[in-house]
This record gives sequence, structure tokens and C-alpha cells, in this order.
Amino acid sequence: MNLENKVAIVTGGAAGIGRFISLELARRGAKVVLNYNRSEQKANELVEEIKAFGGQAYAVQADISNYEDAERLVKEAISKFGTLNIVINNAGITDDALILRMSEDQFDRVINTNLKGVWNVSKHAAKPLLKSGYGRIINISSVSGVLGNAGQSNYSSAKAGVIGLTKALAREFASRGVTVNAVAPGFIETEMTKKLSQEISDAWSNQIPLKRFGQSEEVAYAVCFLASEEASYITGHTLEVDGGLVM
Repeated sequence: MNLENKVAIVTGGAAGIGRFISLELARRGAKVVLNYNRSEQKANELVEEIKAFGGQAYAVQADISNYEDAERLVKEAISKFGTLNIVINNAGITDDALILRMSEDQFDRVINTNLKGVWNVSKHAAKPLLKSGYGRIINISSVSGVLGNAGQSNYSSAKAGVIGLTKALAREFASRGVTVNAVAPGFIETEMTKKLSQEISDAWSNQIPLKRFGQSEEVAYAVCFLASEEASYITGHTLEVDGGLVM
């Protein structure tokens, strides 16, 4: 899965699963534009880590829920590295509550980042990708968008919407050889899941056929495969990285 000289944007690429995606892309030779919103220190530290093993990376602050910010992100990436080949729409937030308690603002914030943000970046990246001669979009959805999850009517709606958007764009871009796929992680060991009580963690682990939470690296490997030449005949697909939870 050699990505030598490919230019990739990773939204939310400085922390969590995004950090591991950025690292794996860089290790495979991609020039990585790390997008962050508030994690400036983490972004700069990751850029230095990538440079230390001979990779190329560049950090760009942008709130991808904002249409103009998303446009600036794409333009800065192209200005820095000359082209754009791969877009990983990873940035996302949660703001959970049962619908009886969820405010309109809670719903709107999650939809605006997790769904409209994906549309914003894809919209501005479309022309450069179609012209590049090698185009990949990988959208990070979630098993919550496949199964639904109580207390996450906003998050589940957004992540289900990402799957629908993935299929629509896959059909729009297929004639130009640009593939569009989604990855739907299950329960992955991150700072977010570490906040779960042991009782809840055990309950979910028992529902997973592989009987464990996944690692961020395992999501990153799936993303790198879909970004590679080896996945050139896969488009419009949602790859569940979930230990068999949705099976």
C-alpha cells in the first residue's frame, strides 16, 4: 500500500483516530495535511513526529463546519504540496443526550460538524481530486450510523448521513476514477471510550464477537487500504471495523 508522493488531507488529524490515520498515511509515503480546530499543540507535535521519520506533514487550523474555512483548508493544502489526491473526512464531535433532554443547539452542532463538515470539505476538494489523476475520499462514519444508538440521535443521524453522502458522491465521481468509501469504526480504545465505566465497557465487549475494543491503528490500516491503488475497484462501500459487532 505505497502512497508515495500522494497528498492527503486528514480532518481532525491531530488527535484520536485521526492521529493514527495521519501517521500511517505518512509512513506509506503520503504528504499529509493535518487539519485541526483547537488542538494546535498536538498538531504541531505530530508534524514534528512525522518529520522525524522522514515524512512530510503540514498543519492547518480550520473549523470544517464553516464553509469558508473548509475552502481555505483545501486551498492551503494545494498551495503547500501542489496537488490533492486523498481526503480523509475524520473530524467529528459528540454531544450526547436522550432526545427529551437534547437541545436544538446540541443537535445542530453535531450535524454541522459531522455531516455538513464532510460535505463542505468534499465540495471544495471535488475539482482538485477530479483533476489529479488519482482521487480518493474516505469518510469516517460509525457503527452508530448503522445500528443507531440511544442518546445519540444527533450523532447517529450525522453518521448515517455520511454513509448516504458517500454513496451519492461515489456515483457522481466514478466516471472520473475517483473512489469514495466510508469506514465505520465500532468501539475503539480512545480517550472517549476510556471514560466509560468498567461495567459498560464489559457489557459492550461481550456483544462484540472478537470480545474486545479495537485499536486506532486498526482503523488507520483500513483507511490506508481504501486510499491505496489496491482498492481501486471499491467505491460506495462502508467498511465496518468493529470486531463483528454489526454482523
